[in-house]
Amino acid sequence: MLDQPAGPDLLQAVARLLRDTLRPQLPPHAAFQARVAANALELAAREWQLAPAAQAAAQSRLRALLGRDGPLEALEAELCRRIADGRVAADDPALLEHLWAGTLDRLAIDQPAYAPYRHETMNKE
Repeated sequence: MLDQPAGPDLLQAVARLLRDTLRPQLPPHAAFQARVAANALELAAREWQLAPAAQAAAQSRLRALLGRDGPLEALEAELCRRIADGRVAADDPALLEHLWAGTLDRLAIDQPAYAPYRHETMNKE
């Protein structure tokens, strides 16, 4: 079975083609659209690469926080119910850790060049 290049690599290659080769040759409006398309492809590649681990980590944190098992969506819904009815306090350290880790995981996918994200992740290394 052919598995190289992998999907994320293909998306990155097309993004580079749009950004580095085609965009400079296009009129301004089309160049902007090529940049938007390249950004979308890069985001899709990061999502493909990073989302499974981020979702597994979120599910693990929620299992520990809620003391039960289940699919991620069900655990998220349960967390919302427990916050709404006061069974999980807004200042619960486990909740705050879960939310912070989830935020960093989302930024790694959506905006890895965001300066505060880069600062935070560089301080952890």
